[in-house]
Amino acid sequence: MQYQSQAVAKLYFIGAIALFIGQILFGLILGLQYVVGDFLFPEIPFNVARMVHTNLLIVWLLMGFMGAAYYLVPEESGRELFSPFLAKLMFWVFLIAGALTVVGYLAVPYATLAEMTGNGLLPTMGREFLEQPTITKIGIVVVALAFIYNVGMTVLTGRKTVVNIVLMTGLVGLAVLFLFSFYNPDNLVLDKYYWWWVVHLWVEGVWELIMASILAFVLIKTTGVDREVIEKWLYVIIAMALITGIIGTGHHYYWIGTPGYWLWLGSVFSALEPLPFFVMVLFAFNVINRRKREHPNKATVLWAMGTAVMAFLGAGVWGFMHTLAPVNYYTHGTQLTAAHGHMAFYGAYAMVVMTIISYAVPIMRGQQAKSNGKQVMEMWSFWLMTVSMVFITLFLTGAGILQTYLQRYTDAPQAFMVVQEKVSLFYWMREVSGVVFLVGVILFALSFLPDRKEQEA
Repeated sequence: MQYQSQAVAKLYFIGAIALFIGQILFGLILGLQYVVGDFLFPEIPFNVARMVHTNLLIVWLLMGFMGAAYYLVPEESGRELFSPFLAKLMFWVFLIAGALTVVGYLAVPYATLAEMTGNGLLPTMGREFLEQPTITKIGIVVVALAFIYNVGMTVLTGRKTVVNIVLMTGLVGLAVLFLFSFYNPDNLVLDKYYWWWVVHLWVEGVWELIMASILAFVLIKTTGVDREVIEKWLYVIIAMALITGIIGTGHHYYWIGTPGYWLWLGSVFSALEPLPFFVMVLFAFNVINRRKREHPNKATVLWAMGTAVMAFLGAGVWGFMHTLAPVNYYTHGTQLTAAHGHMAFYGAYAMVVMTIISYAVPIMRGQQAKSNGKQVMEMWSFWLMTVSMVFITLFLTGAGILQTYLQRYTDAPQAFMVVQEKVSLFYWMREVSGVVFLVGVILFALSFLPDRKEQEA
């Protein structure tokens, strides 16, 4: 059964894809600045382009999660969304606040932006990934509270399912943990200690609950497998994700001045963090193999399988590659970190947002699936993005291994910029792969434009 209020999700999906394209464009600018140092300087310095790239990533994924919740919560709850008007209002607040923040990054020096936005009254700016002006952070809290209230009231007054409960747990955790972005102590060790409570516990904690619940919802709808079977898998995945992810925060505490026991806790529990992602692969393929019907939306099923595999590779395998303390001692902060980050964010979060968009948008248009031609285009976008991301990761891994050896491990360590020059070939290849990835994103967006027949109808 479809609910009229699910249509608000379309706004969030359109906003998410538009911001995704913006994020990739700034990623290409950054990639070129690695090898052509004065490209677009001083108009867009490297630090500003990087800030915009990472901030757009966070905002478009949050927008995608919100759209996913507004689509699946009414259906799971068996009732209309509590307040479609509030959902639409918060979309525009979020979009305008995000756009103004990006304009601020690009238009004025960061220190000036801090003065203009009241950072002196409540200092929160200047930290990686949390560079947003204080006023923007307050706006994010307002949007998050309105969002939690809206979907929370829908769940409370409707049917309670495991998918809804897991999703709500992840969303509430996301909102609560973001509050630590307002805590900015003078002590650098304390600052980094709690900074990871936002950054790590988001992406290796509560976001995993959101991802798992969205994936479970799509698999229930596309395979016809009994809900109880999928729910049991979901319980196992989220239990493992939380146990390993929360204590696994310790792998960020190795070198910041915390007690030595974090070397053991971080190493042991981080080594276990690939397990929930491996179970997610088993879950997705097991459910798809046991499907009771062939869903006409083959592109969505492809995205669902791809999400499980790429999340395991990016977050699991590439995370494990440099998470043990004796290895991390040499690799910390090298291009291996960037390799892991790119594939993990794409596999775990970007792909699950595209999975729900792929499933939901045709249904909101009154179709089970897009035309065969548009599905082929979407599957081309899947392979272009996924294969190019694999190559981006491999090139950054090659750069990271060479960087680690030449700069840190060899008996005659070389200077940072000397090593950067020697790994520049990897950066050029990464840039070419990034252009292919952009083509994939644009194809994905174009595949949702209505056919001529649909327009005539």
